[in-house]
Amino acid sequence: MNPREVFARMSEEWVGEGPGVWADDVVIESPFARPGHPTRMEGLAEFMKVAIPGRAAMPVTFDRCEVIHTHDTTDPDTIVVEYDLYATHNVTGQQHSARFIGVLTARDGKVARWREYQNTAAIDAALAGQW
Repeated sequence: MNPREVFARMSEEWVGEGPGVWADDVVIESPFARPGHPTRMEGLAEFMKVAIPGRAAMPVTFDRCEVIHTHDTTDPDTIVVEYDLYATHNVTGQQHSARFIGVLTARDGKVARWREYQNTAAIDAALAGQW
């Protein structure tokens, strides 16, 4: 699978419809993570220790991911994706969205490296149900 196909599978996983797409030795970076959250995780096991409880604690259900632009790079295994992630607040029922930029490197049909830049202000407002 090429990186665009891997991203499509990854975004399906976010809304609970896709198979696991993470390589065992995946490197995940979030340069603008909130204080107290990791900016870099190495390996699927480390990522799952953060991702599973983090997702369970979220008061939203992810509905869909809409790709705005996908940019190829000089590395055929790496793309840059601009996307909006939509979610519904589980208490208020309001739908929210936030803009992201991700840099994805694929290897053997899996995500080998994922670097994500988040709109944390929009995410915080959505999680608080204030949007």
